[in-house]
Amino acid sequence: MNPERYNFRVIEEKWQNYWHINKTFKAEIIENKKKFYCLEMFPYPSGKIHMGHVRNYTIGDVLARYKSLQGYNVLHPMGWDSFGMPAENAARQNNLDPKEWTEKNISIMRGQLKKLGLSIDWDREISTCSVDYYKHQQQFFLELYDKGLVYRKESYVNWDPVDQTVLANEQVIDGKGWRSGTPVERKKLSQWFFNISKFSDDLLQGLDQLNEWPNKVKVMQKNWIGKSFGCEIEFKVEGNPEVKSISCFTTRPDTLFGFSFLAVSIDHPISKLYENNEDFIKFKDACSKTGTTEEAIAQAEKIGFKTNLIATNPLDETKKVSVYFANFVLMDYGFGAVFGCPAHDQRDLDFALKYNLNIISVVKPSNKGNDFKVLKDAYTGPGVIFNSKFLDGLKVPEQSILETIKILEKKKIGKKKINFRLKDWGVSRQRYWGCPIPIAYKKNNEIVKVPSENLPIKLPEKINLNTNGNPLEHEINWKKIIIDGEECTLETDTLDTFVDSSWYFLRFCSPQNKDVGFDLNEANYWMPVDQYIGGVEHAILHLLYSRFFTRALDHKIEKIKTKEPFKGLFTQGMVCHETYKDKNNKWLSPEEVFSENGKDFFSMKNKSEKIEVGPSESMSKSKKNTIDPEQMIKNYGADAVRLFILSDSPPEKDVQWSEQGMVASYKFIQKFWILHKKIILRSQQQNDVQTFSEAIEEFTNQIINKLNVSLNKFSYNVIIANLHEIYTFFNKTLEEKDLHENLISNYIKILTIMLPVTPHLASECLDEISIEKNYFWPKINDKYLQSSQCKIVVQINGKKRGLISTKKSIKESDLIEEIKKTKELQKFIEEKTIIKTIFIKDKLINLILK
Repeated sequence: MNPERYNFRVIEEKWQNYWHINKTFKAEIIENKKKFYCLEMFPYPSGKIHMGHVRNYTIGDVLARYKSLQGYNVLHPMGWDSFGMPAENAARQNNLDPKEWTEKNISIMRGQLKKLGLSIDWDREISTCSVDYYKHQQQFFLELYDKGLVYRKESYVNWDPVDQTVLANEQVIDGKGWRSGTPVERKKLSQWFFNISKFSDDLLQGLDQLNEWPNKVKVMQKNWIGKSFGCEIEFKVEGNPEVKSISCFTTRPDTLFGFSFLAVSIDHPISKLYENNEDFIKFKDACSKTGTTEEAIAQAEKIGFKTNLIATNPLDETKKVSVYFANFVLMDYGFGAVFGCPAHDQRDLDFALKYNLNIISVVKPSNKGNDFKVLKDAYTGPGVIFNSKFLDGLKVPEQSILETIKILEKKKIGKKKINFRLKDWGVSRQRYWGCPIPIAYKKNNEIVKVPSENLPIKLPEKINLNTNGNPLEHEINWKKIIIDGEECTLETDTLDTFVDSSWYFLRFCSPQNKDVGFDLNEANYWMPVDQYIGGVEHAILHLLYSRFFTRALDHKIEKIKTKEPFKGLFTQGMVCHETYKDKNNKWLSPEEVFSENGKDFFSMKNKSEKIEVGPSESMSKSKKNTIDPEQMIKNYGADAVRLFILSDSPPEKDVQWSEQGMVASYKFIQKFWILHKKIILRSQQQNDVQTFSEAIEEFTNQIINKLNVSLNKFSYNVIIANLHEIYTFFNKTLEEKDLHENLISNYIKILTIMLPVTPHLASECLDEISIEKNYFWPKINDKYLQSSQCKIVVQINGKKRGLISTKKSIKESDLIEEIKKTKELQKFIEEKTIIKTIFIKDKLINLILK
């Protein structure tokens, strides 16, 4: 091997094999030893890792290795979120089996991740599509069902017409399916639900205990849970003897004098009065084009159906308004009814303008008079109540809401109430590739649990996926099951894949246990996860559902010692790359374009065709602005990739991909290898006199301290800068003539603290220079943390001209002499006279020259 070149292909393969064979990172329960559970995002096996994976897992690996070197018992596992529609779609399109397609992808991605040198305990690997995993999930489902936390009801759901499946509200983005991108529709189906709303207040209160979570994530969850304080009001209704009153919940009872219509859901009990009305039936069909999420409702055109019912204002019985069915009112919020105050709610205003209803302003800004009117934009800000008789003059909102509730309670037509935005979690999915729901139905459609002895309910294999709707509906033999001597029909819906990812962290504690999903003692040893690392896109979907699941289990089944699954949360930024389009507006990949000057880009196919360069955006397959990590590892080595992915910006910020940055990281590895070889040569030199270097001790202890601080703060980009500091210092040290007896001992410490970031390079260097096999994070000698050196800013006539390193408390006259001897500063003071100096001890000197 060329001693001046780091052959990363040979060296990295050597250490990957070593770590695997020797099971260096195997986790096990060790009493009386500090534990650390590190977990990154649960990956979907799409076939290839992407740069987002590289960044996420490198961040986690640095932390896991650091904690291991500190003596912690570290659990750092890996698994696969392997059920889901993409596998089913891919299998259907390519005439493949979803299981084979998924397992092949897992094998590929596992190999790619191993090349990164991750400190994964691969013995704990799990996959959610494995029967060994989902059989326990089926048992959990039945236990939660017994405790009333799972139920079935008919309700309107978000229906993805392309994927032909139900979507949870959280899976609808801007009114469209999160995977298909198609506008969702409203469809009434019988669905299975988890009673997550039972824990609304507990989930909300628990956020206050999560001191190691980013505030932005806690705010997102708080808003999603949506605790609102308001009033339940009963409105007298006339027009039909079967309807005496309609109740609704409102957060703004103080605007009752602006009441101009009462709107109810198409599923409200009064809808039975109109079930044979042809116009109402058409109206219901039109409502199905609107999704069930707040976003979809906000964007949709507001439409209504006027009934023959009249509602009375409870604060002014002389005021009566019409009752409408409206597409923006849902039955699962409040009582499925809202009172419309158009002047102070934009949704109500849009409806009122469409149907020419009264718009009565009852809240005015403090600086406006009683002639204030709302025209096109609802006023929702603070101010003063007016046009409201005995409520006039109340300040909004600090006085008006409470005072109005007191009046309504006194009249016994309203009462104070707390409501939550969080709805129960619909978990039924109309697809094959998911966990079967362990429920069956008798011939009279009565629900019956699948007995434990019949579990697991396995998915049928090699089925026909090219069917309309759910393929399991067509599996006649599979659906048949005998329970208590009676032939029943299995449920054909499968569970939402977010159920799979709501407890996988518990399975990692006992991945080989065939009897239970997790051993309680093992879970109580490892849980909670000390550090979870994942994108902010999981703030609601994954993290909120996981928080619910641990509560559901603790509340009803197992006594896990912690309700919160994730003690610490870190949300990493995205990896970004500029985008390219050809003249036909088609996306091009970086491999399909070239540039000679770094500014103008051209097509690789047609060298003369200029390419439009778009903004740098998060890497995505759809925009083709991705970089293949495996190719980068092949070209530059895993350590260089790890270095680059950590170096450009703080981990919580987006990182901009740069080929030049990748090359620079590769060159640094090569430079350090050359330095390493020089240090070995220096250590082999013989000399009767070897000096003890205080400077080496001081630098080493200070750099260890810096890394401690940066690692605990996730300032990983600063660590990369520290590695460059290390190179510069030791390279300069080797230029000294003296042989230092403490050079190698400190160099070993330096290599040890490099292990988390560049594990292959550091391991090879240590292997060449030390006989030790087990390394621990070096302790700091505090006496060296206070440096005897300082850097002083040198100004000439007020302009900064450089920095000079010197001993602390240096005299002004001695400092001036050092400046005169410094080559970089000599040119500024030659043939000039110092007429004045401004000197700040250990910080700055300003020389005024003539």
